[in-house]
Amino acid sequence: SCLGLSSGDAPVVAFFCATYLKPEMHHVHRQIGAVAPAWRPFVLAQKVENRGSFPVDALAVVSRSPWRFLARARERRLGGGPWQITRSEARRMEAALRAAEARVLHVFFGNVAVHLLPLLERLEIPVVVSFHGADVAGAIATPAYAAARGAVFARAARVVARSAALAEGVRALGCPADKLGVLRTALPELEFVAREVPAAGPIRLVQAGRFVPKKGYATSLAAFAALATRHPRLTFTLAGAGPLEGELRAQAQALDVVDRVEFAGFLDQVALRGLLDSAHVFLHPSETVGGDVEGVPNALLEAMATGLPVVATRHGGIVEVIEDGVNGRLCPERDPAALAAAVESLLNDSAQYARLALAGSEVVRAQFSREAVARDLDALYRGVAGLPV
Repeated sequence: SCLGLSSGDAPVVAFFCATYLKPEMHHVHRQIGAVAPAWRPFVLAQKVENRGSFPVDALAVVSRSPWRFLARARERRLGGGPWQITRSEARRMEAALRAAEARVLHVFFGNVAVHLLPLLERLEIPVVVSFHGADVAGAIATPAYAAARGAVFARAARVVARSAALAEGVRALGCPADKLGVLRTALPELEFVAREVPAAGPIRLVQAGRFVPKKGYATSLAAFAALATRHPRLTFTLAGAGPLEGELRAQAQALDVVDRVEFAGFLDQVALRGLLDSAHVFLHPSETVGGDVEGVPNALLEAMATGLPVVATRHGGIVEVIEDGVNGRLCPERDPAALAAAVESLLNDSAQYARLALAGSEVVRAQFSREAVARDLDALYRGVAGLPV
């Protein structure tokens, strides 16, 4: 259903999404939707994709400058600070926010905010900037971006991150600690599915997410190959797409497990839900790559909510949700043998399997429900806007 607007008395919070909305950004759409009815959501974007999948009632599009490619090329070739939106773009965005009577602007992704400085410095309303994971690493962390990110932190009323570990990364970029906070993501409504390791038939391992290095797919495949020799009924499904797909397919071939590994491609929410419901163990061995650290991965949270036991790594925000042996299993990063051993411990211990599945579901439902996130968002926006809580 569409993101519902509340009565005209509710204040307006504007959200800036450079592209509204990329297929993997369901978490952004859920966060926008969670503000109603306490706030009326208004989206400001420069490009629109997949609006049918991410309906929203109030949306304004300020098209990108045709000369932006020059600014990008100048940054790539000459170095220096980040490219910026033009004065014309900033004026048109300001006018759209004024027409919407926005009381707060929330900018998704810190690496987007540095490009928006010409707008942020024009506005009189408070600005919230949220960091989600990869936007703590890369260009934004370089000395060339120091002045721009410092200006963003100075202008922002609040800066939030998806986990305490990620917030610490933002603090290391120069954000004042008194402006920093943690804002959890909102989960969709997910049904708990009681399951057990089957006595006959396939035993399904699953991992879902973009095929990028920090997701640890290569470690998962190596662990699966070790397990496959001892567990002939075991299969492994990788759901997603990304730049590493060719390498991962080649790795499966080299490990001689290609006949028991399925590359399912990018799945919509309905298909992904079906895959999770049919699985028996979920893998998510995240790893730090070039300073890129995960917050709390959405796929991991959704798997836990459905009652799927999770084996992950001591990485980023994962340790803020999973306690090893209590509501999931944790291993060191880049350790296929440890990952395989943790999976095997679940397969061989039905009592542990059931206990971790239930406890995992309970913890994420308590911390990441729409209701919990809605309360946090309302308090955040009212605080920066000076409105009574």
